[in-house]
Amino acid sequence: MSEDNNIRSQMRKGMLEYCVLLILNRKRAYPSDIIDELTTASMIVVEGTLYTLLNRLRKEGKLNYEWEESPKGPPRKYYFITPLGRDTLSEMSRAWDEIVENVNHFRKLNNNILQ
Repeated sequence: MSEDNNIRSQMRKGMLEYCVLLILNRKRAYPSDIIDELTTASMIVVEGTLYTLLNRLRKEGKLNYEWEESPKGPPRKYYFITPLGRDTLSEMSRAWDEIVENVNHFRKLNNNILQ
């Protein structure tokens, strides 16, 4: 993996939980739907990584799931955010806003140097 791809990969890993909670805050979703949304946003995630994250968030009480019959096969597990997950999402949003503000401060200071 090139250095450029490694940097992007590491930064995405740090944002994945936040993005998954943002998706599930809007609607309950099947894991492949979550992957599709992440892919649309150019956040490529493999199923194994997503399932590991979903299981951890469920064990922490931030997500839960419900089974729904599928017209094309076995029942599907749809995930949804819990009240604790919404509280976590709110805290992550505050932290994200602060991080963006801090990073933008330093980017502005370096704007002339990096061009």
